[in-house]
Amino acid sequence: MAPLNMKGKRYLTFATGLFECISFTGVIFGWASLIFVLKKEEYFSDLCVPLHNSSDPGARNGTMDCDRQDERFTLIFTLASCTISFVAFPSGLLFDHFGTMVTHVLAIFLHTTATLIIAFSTAASAALLFPALCLMAVGGRCFFMTNFQVGNLFGNKRSTVITLYNGAFSTSSGVFLLVKVLYEAGFSLRPMFLFISCLSCLHILRTCLLLPRTHIPYPLPEEYSYGIQVQRPESGNLVTEAIPVFGFFRISEKKIRRSKSRHPWAEFRAEGNEEEIPSFRSCIFSKLFLTHMLWLSIMQLRLNLFIGTLNPMLSLLASGDSRQVSRFTNAFAFTLLCGIFCAPWNGLIMDRHKRPPSDSTVSQRLADMKSAVLSLTITVTQSILFSISAAIPVLKVQYLTFILQLVNSSFLYGSHTAFTAITFPPRHFGKVYGLLLALAAIVNLLQYPCFILVKGPLHGDPLYLNIGLIVLVTLTYVHPINVYLHCRRETQQRGTVKHYRVEVPGLGETDDQPVSGNDI
Repeated sequence: MAPLNMKGKRYLTFATGLFECISFTGVIFGWASLIFVLKKEEYFSDLCVPLHNSSDPGARNGTMDCDRQDERFTLIFTLASCTISFVAFPSGLLFDHFGTMVTHVLAIFLHTTATLIIAFSTAASAALLFPALCLMAVGGRCFFMTNFQVGNLFGNKRSTVITLYNGAFSTSSGVFLLVKVLYEAGFSLRPMFLFISCLSCLHILRTCLLLPRTHIPYPLPEEYSYGIQVQRPESGNLVTEAIPVFGFFRISEKKIRRSKSRHPWAEFRAEGNEEEIPSFRSCIFSKLFLTHMLWLSIMQLRLNLFIGTLNPMLSLLASGDSRQVSRFTNAFAFTLLCGIFCAPWNGLIMDRHKRPPSDSTVSQRLADMKSAVLSLTITVTQSILFSISAAIPVLKVQYLTFILQLVNSSFLYGSHTAFTAITFPPRHFGKVYGLLLALAAIVNLLQYPCFILVKGPLHGDPLYLNIGLIVLVTLTYVHPINVYLHCRRETQQRGTVKHYRVEVPGLGETDDQPVSGNDI
């Protein structure tokens, strides 16, 4: 059992990680709230043209009647949302190779740079929003990459912690809502983003005090410790002391014996031989990887397309009434704040259905994968309901759409992280997790063509696009079906091997069965 001070440190790591995820990881997904502020500040207002005559004030007063302006804001969000997914693969490589400290420091630098760019931007330099949002996306992804491993500190509650952090990722979109509310209360944009930039000091403290230099292992060794500490050498363990390095402290970690608990992937190891763990190449060319990529890509496209086109959609449904657009934008942002309360339910579903193997023919990994089938299926069903609700052109129905979007987003990213951690070897997790999101980002680039399709050939009516999206989302049921069939097939194969081993005598053994006359 961990010492009391170590338990406190783990819970403090969890709490500060939760704050970090809420405040800095998925901030860009609150873009709809920031757009409202940027339009009031006349960002890209030069793209607006009068609808009827030159005396029409609607084109330059920050309202929602400027199609080219909306296209520019949609393009910024498309690039940023693709970036946050695409960089998951290189950030995964960075995290796997260099560890937590390097990745976390990079996240601090990128996010702080992004907020400073926005703070000093103006309507005349509105193009700076392109690099700013992309840098913020990369920084947020690196923050999240270093925090998901905190679940390893909590053993059987690992899936719950991971999905809770994913919910915090969704909730972080509320940062831009807070910016919008404070802006409407009289605060200017620059001081608010300068304040956010100053919070990087908290990140630096957490990097030194509450995070490991490399990684948090799983399963967790019995005497595992991390962070700054100075200890005397103890018998049976090798302890390194924290010493100053370039003005900071070196993170000290105990080199201790691994606990006897088996890792879910231990079944792939022969005695003293780790070469039998699946290679990275075999992982990414497996059917499980391909169907999971399809599952993630389509549903992420549907979610991000809704966020990116929310402002012009609300403007259309509200007939250009800026007050109603503001009210519904606030309602959507407030709904996203509840993501942290929805996400743990997904983890609880997985943890509750995570049963020890019923017999020796079922490995722990297969048992965990079986527990994920229900979560994957529920996520697809939620996405279909969300897509149907979003297709209904009634303004008040969008309250229901907001709720469904929130629940689906929480389940989608929580299931993605947990399923990847369960299915693929830990040594490849960062690369597999990142590559999946990077490939999904390529599909996510279809957001902008979809927006142009609605504005052009469909003459502003997204009905046919919504029907097509519903059909695409329905196709993602193939993934939970594939996972279920894979688990059943693996269980049957293991049962066959076990039966073969029981029935056939080993070399040098005798068969005690009576010999029939026909065999003499």
